[in-house]
Amino acid sequence: MKTWQKHNRTIYAALVALLLLFLLLDYIPGMHTLSSWVTPPVALFLGLAFALTCGQAFPVFNKKASKYLLQYAVVGLGFGMDLHASLASGKEGMEFTVLSVAGTLLIGWFIGRKCMKINRNTSYLISSGTAICGGSAIAAVGPVLKAKDSEMSVALGTIFILNAIALFLFPAVGHALGMSQEDFGTWAAIAIHDTSSVVGAGAAYGEEALRIATTIKLTRALWIIPVALITSFIFKSKGQRISIPWFIFFFILAMLLNTYLLGSSETGIAIGNAINGFARKILTITLFFIGASLSQDVLKSVGARPLLQGILLWAAISFSTLAYIYWS
Repeated sequence: MKTWQKHNRTIYAALVALLLLFLLLDYIPGMHTLSSWVTPPVALFLGLAFALTCGQAFPVFNKKASKYLLQYAVVGLGFGMDLHASLASGKEGMEFTVLSVAGTLLIGWFIGRKCMKINRNTSYLISSGTAICGGSAIAAVGPVLKAKDSEMSVALGTIFILNAIALFLFPAVGHALGMSQEDFGTWAAIAIHDTSSVVGAGAAYGEEALRIATTIKLTRALWIIPVALITSFIFKSKGQRISIPWFIFFFILAMLLNTYLLGSSETGIAIGNAINGFARKILTITLFFIGASLSQDVLKSVGARPLLQGILLWAAISFSTLAYIYWS
């Protein structure tokens, strides 16, 4: 057993080293073509392939690395965005966010509790993760609900599985439907659960899609705070600590610096582009760590009913968002 585990860790380390090597080749003149194949979907696929065939090599490291590196990547992406352009292009999506958050929570409650007969906490956690921003929302709302570790694991596993699918599925559907960069960015930000997959799907679709998707998604993530407070009131869980996603405010600060400071000179623009490019590489390696966290044990722990609730709720928000985009 120990020999097999050591063998798996060696493979894991080799994959990480390989990805880092090709990502860094991008900084060497003439080597860009060799690094172009290392995209967010490819990194996620490699992580998934490893986890499902070899298991989790470094589960604690994966969890911490994916959490913090994602936050750093999102902040870094702010240095590639103009505040005025982002707000203007994302205004429509932000308005729909208010309706979609409330609607998703209500539909999720109906599907989970009334149709699937899933326990209250698990159903509510899945709904919250779908409505706001995936794992971050679950991590914030879970303590307010006093949810058990098993309930948190099932909800996180459900959201994680659907996130992995979304990163591959959404760009393909967007191209098949001929969606514009703006429409796809809005759709991805609202219909995909986790920030990592939203950013990854946006980056795969195009620059404009990435900018719009990131802006709307992070605005949506701010709803963690009011939803957690409302949850505390509804379920009478007073005195519970609410996890505030501070990295969102640093993202806004980065966008402000890029707009009003770096954007005023050629040197500043070059600095902003360099930080933004490095952040994209961090995002790519982060998606490998996220994929490597999805083992067969996680799949087994989810179960059919919670996964079905997640799929039905995901389908509802995806189709309703598409309808809103095309009819508005």
